[in-house]
Amino acid sequence: MVYILDISHSSQSSFLFSCLLLLLYLMELNAEDGLVIGHREPILAMVGEEVEFPCYLPSKLDAEDMEIRFFRNKFSEIVFIYQDRQELFNRQMVEYRNRAQLIKDYIQEGTVALRLFHIVPADEGQYGCLFQSKDFSNNATWELEVAGLGSDPHIYFEGFEEGGIQLRCNSEGWYPRPKAAWKDYQGQQLPSLSEAITQDAQGLFHLEMSVVVKEGAHSNVVCSIQNTLLVQKKEFTVHIADVFLPKNSAWRGAFIGTFMGLAIILVLFMILAFYFFRKQQRSKEKLKKKSEKEKGKFTAELGKLQTEIDWRRAEGQAEWRAARRYAVNITLDSDTAHPSLKVSEDGKSVIYCDIKQDLPDGPKRFEDQLCVLGQEGFISGKHYWEVEVGEKSRWFLGVCYDSVERKGTVKLCPGTGYWVIGLWNGCEYFIFNPHRVSLTLRVPPRQIGIFLNYEAGKVSFFNVTDNSHIFTFTDKFSGTLRPYFRPRSHDGGERIIPLTICPFPNKGDRVDAKDDDDCDTWLQPYDLSESTESE
Repeated sequence: MVYILDISHSSQSSFLFSCLLLLLYLMELNAEDGLVIGHREPILAMVGEEVEFPCYLPSKLDAEDMEIRFFRNKFSEIVFIYQDRQELFNRQMVEYRNRAQLIKDYIQEGTVALRLFHIVPADEGQYGCLFQSKDFSNNATWELEVAGLGSDPHIYFEGFEEGGIQLRCNSEGWYPRPKAAWKDYQGQQLPSLSEAITQDAQGLFHLEMSVVVKEGAHSNVVCSIQNTLLVQKKEFTVHIADVFLPKNSAWRGAFIGTFMGLAIILVLFMILAFYFFRKQQRSKEKLKKKSEKEKGKFTAELGKLQTEIDWRRAEGQAEWRAARRYAVNITLDSDTAHPSLKVSEDGKSVIYCDIKQDLPDGPKRFEDQLCVLGQEGFISGKHYWEVEVGEKSRWFLGVCYDSVERKGTVKLCPGTGYWVIGLWNGCEYFIFNPHRVSLTLRVPPRQIGIFLNYEAGKVSFFNVTDNSHIFTFTDKFSGTLRPYFRPRSHDGGERIIPLTICPFPNKGDRVDAKDDDDCDTWLQPYDLSESTESE
């Protein structure tokens, strides 16, 4: 009987242990659903400038109906709050009113950012964001560090003091508390006569210190002030000749001495002056040689860099000229346009409208993406077209599969059937490959060239403004590709700027095309509308 009870207890323990393992496994699978991610590293902001706090849900939940709260130290100290699809400014802390702006262009994908203007030292500290709904609540926190690089130091002559000249150095607008020192021409620190560092109402530090320069300073005295957080410093150098420094005259007693004593003193003085003069000359020559050597190295490095830049620029221009040989006539398909987009009658431009148009539904029309496709479809060959973006600060351009989903939002990357380049708020050019990658452009483009080489699996983008290459996607295509245009919402400028397809000369007017046998210049694209009508 005891033996049977023992077996039953062991089976029950094994069952409970298995249930616990299963529960931990399910918790691990769903862990990402409860995450909120902010900025992992401390953010550094300069006094008087602006900073952005990104915050997002990696699960990409639609956060438009959630409460989104940016806070300081604790939930009750509200920097900005978004609730019931409204921005509740009356619940902000007083010091953040008219200084905070919520960026919610990607709120449906669970991504927002808070932009904070006119940074002051008091803004330094811990911040966080909270996403909350009926069945979800989580937050993330990060640190904001503030730095201020003060004004250039100024040195003033205060008069004669303790057998030397007293100098005073002033500077203001530093944060955090700076380190200051007087130095001689060799970089050795000089003892300060006094030093006062005060803080104003805005929390910025003002510095004033003085020093007495005696004979032997060798003409150069430096006031050096360093920001300990930025590891940057500002310096001011003053030149003082020893002749202006008060000193005890070694030959004053010669007036009551003999002529020989006066002569000896004068000779010694001349020898000493010549010694210091030669020493100063050698120091200057040494510094000059060092400067010329460093200048030579810098010039050589600059020459190498310029050569590489010229080579890359020439290579990009050659690619652009070759791509233009395959220019095609592109028009927009108004049947695919989102109701908030207006396509011109000639099908050459598209613009964003604040009010949705009453357009008939159709299987080709996009319902959530503010985009429109080109009328033409490509299943082979090489094709090039140009789009005028002007001074528009938000747009996407490229190609996509004709079979992409028309409903719902997607990530614009090759894995979902999109090969596009974009501009965000006029300051960041980027692509998705598959994650967001920022691009650096030498000249802001006013026209973008798109070149599709179907068989090679390449989509290239060019800056027509300076004829340079921007970026090339490499992939393998297996369906019909169509030009993709996304003008985005109005960016707040005085006028609404459209995306416009640039015209090309007629075949007979072109003078740059070569007579190569394999040149398919002006090859007309595969027209989807004609294919549909024939079926």
